[in-house]
Amino acid sequence: MALLDKHKIIERNATLLFIFSFLVVTVGGIVEIVPLFYLQNTIEKVEGMRPYSPLELAGRNIYVREGCYTCHSQMIRPFRDEVERFGHYSLAAESMYDHPFQWGSKRTGPDLARVGGRYSNEWHVQHMIDPRSVVPESVMPSYSFLMNTPLEVGNFSAELVANQRVGVPYSDEMIENAEADLRAQADLNADSSGLLARYPKAPIGDFDGNPEALSEMDALVAYLQMLGTLVDFSTYDEAAGYR
Repeated sequence: MALLDKHKIIERNATLLFIFSFLVVTVGGIVEIVPLFYLQNTIEKVEGMRPYSPLELAGRNIYVREGCYTCHSQMIRPFRDEVERFGHYSLAAESMYDHPFQWGSKRTGPDLARVGGRYSNEWHVQHMIDPRSVVPESVMPSYSFLMNTPLEVGNFSAELVANQRVGVPYSDEMIENAEADLRAQADLNADSSGLLARYPKAPIGDFDGNPEALSEMDALVAYLQMLGTLVDFSTYDEAAGYR
């Protein structure tokens, strides 16, 4: 009863209530914030992760520009139905170089975190041109104009510099070869050895089916084809005892 009376005193006195509330919030904040100053990185490092190649980054910019994130998430949650449909649940490290990240649960269309390599380049191009020709129930609009829109390369090294300034580990070599790497990834006849050394597992090909031009469709398909392909998830499944 005495404890209840003391509690009433605190509740009825605005000054005391403010002081004790402030103390509680302060202690809680210190407990959460202070450890971060002693951690070099709050995201677990995952083998295989790398920055986007210039062409993939250009495709990602188009993906964001066209608002694809409003219907497609890139965050598979650790629920059985999601894992069985889309693949291994998403790791925080997979978005460590995303500005902004593509998390969310809005799925008018399927989650795209593991779409890389699931379909051919031709399928993606046809899907962009006429979605209902490959997915009859689709409500996605046509993005056929991407085929006829040249990709503006310009001074693309500046794009890498901008990302470098917010923490993406692009090296001076990557920045120096940005435009050459961008074109080489969409050209089957180009020497891609340097590109692959800088960006392992980068998909290479004539993504839009037109070798005479470098289009926005090339960039977007290149981006889609690398999503979820960098990390070897079999090691995670084995550690968890999955088969």
